[in-house]
Amino acid sequence: MAMASLRKNLMKLLPLSSPARHSITPKAASSSYGFSTAPAGLGPTKPKEKARVVVLGSGWAGCRLMKGINTGLYDVVCVSPRNHMVFTPLLASTCVGTLEFRSVAEPIGRIQPAISREPGSYFFLAHCTGVDTDNHAVHCQTVTDGDTLEPWNFSISYDKLVIAAGAHPLTFGIKGVEEHAVFLREVYHAQEIRRRLLLNLMLSDVPGVSEEEKRRLLHCVVVGGGPTGVEFSGELSDFILRDVHQRYAHVKDYIHVTLIEANEILSSFDDRLRKYATKQLVKSGVRLVRGIVKDVQSQKIILNDGTEVPYGLLVWSTGVGPSPFIQNLELPKAPGGRIGVDEWLCVPSAPDVFAVGDCSGFLERTGKPVLPALAQVAERQGKYLAGQLNRIGKAGRAHANEATNTELGEPFVYKHLGSMATIGRYKALVDLRQSKEAKGLSLAGFVSWFIWRSAYLTRVLSWRNRLYVAINWLTTFIFGRDISRI
Repeated sequence: MAMASLRKNLMKLLPLSSPARHSITPKAASSSYGFSTAPAGLGPTKPKEKARVVVLGSGWAGCRLMKGINTGLYDVVCVSPRNHMVFTPLLASTCVGTLEFRSVAEPIGRIQPAISREPGSYFFLAHCTGVDTDNHAVHCQTVTDGDTLEPWNFSISYDKLVIAAGAHPLTFGIKGVEEHAVFLREVYHAQEIRRRLLLNLMLSDVPGVSEEEKRRLLHCVVVGGGPTGVEFSGELSDFILRDVHQRYAHVKDYIHVTLIEANEILSSFDDRLRKYATKQLVKSGVRLVRGIVKDVQSQKIILNDGTEVPYGLLVWSTGVGPSPFIQNLELPKAPGGRIGVDEWLCVPSAPDVFAVGDCSGFLERTGKPVLPALAQVAERQGKYLAGQLNRIGKAGRAHANEATNTELGEPFVYKHLGSMATIGRYKALVDLRQSKEAKGLSLAGFVSWFIWRSAYLTRVLSWRNRLYVAINWLTTFIFGRDISRI
């Protein structure tokens, strides 16, 4: 009788105006009160309701799509293990204190306010574990971050599904990379790099530390000579020259940076810019080593020629590939293991399913090459697909299985706008060619650095973060970088 009374009182407290908000309930919570419930999740939309777009991921592609989607036509549901978008071009600057971490993180609720305000739009902190294209549903598991709360599973029905789950760092199956190296793709990666760097600086100053151990602790090794690896090496060398030499006088002669690359650094850039970057990095103290990593151990890496390289901090930046989630999806694959899409970014064998960003690639039958894993590619795909979905919605075909014969308009066409990379000490590279073989403007030096900063400042999504970034740059210029280990 007591349990029946409790159940009756609880049902009275539940608002009737928004049943969808209360349909997602942890199974464990419902069973603990002793009454059965249907499986947790969002069920299919009704014909008179707004159609539901489910977006898997909160990267460049997914966030640009959510920003451009017409919320008068669609409810937006985002599923991602992080509740923000990372402005990755400036992430390396946060590792050494040039920028604060929150300056490069844009909350999802600010990118698409409907998620915070509309009754049918949500953000769920979860991983997608599977996609059921036959029943138009995705299966998810919550992210709980700890041992105090067990994750639970739920399902979401979709009218349109956009897979924008990004990519996974490539380790090439090398033993020890996952355990001992730090990647540089998320804010928590940058936080871990900063934590280890400052810890090693302080430990190396403690009495009793041997010369050999001091050199190991203060040896920062970067594997991968692409834009991310080069930018981080440049930021780190600038931090050493401008801040460490002033504030850690006892160990300033021990700290150094080594950049390891199997081929040429910045291989997509103009040859003249590549030579300039090499010269400037060496001048700022970065040691360039050509080699292939064979094994990674807790305090050293071993190259293919047998050379052992001790390290205190190891940053791994060798490119990206499909994540295990993408690999396990029973969807057609493009070259390289990405989800295969047609010219309109649709997955041909799965109605109402689209894929954008680093997790997608053109199918071979389209005759188009797989696009590089760049932020500008993902951003423009997200913008294009938002326009396509808005067109479908305005045609009255937004619900599931209604857009089969809808005219999709012009196919997606990507034009490369160029590449930029900073190399530290107020110098950067700007390569505005559309391809490596094409002719075009290429610059290096202080002017390029000014262009680099100006361009990325305007690309930061919100005025709030633009202000944060500008203030961080100014305070760093006047007072130096913050070296507090928090």
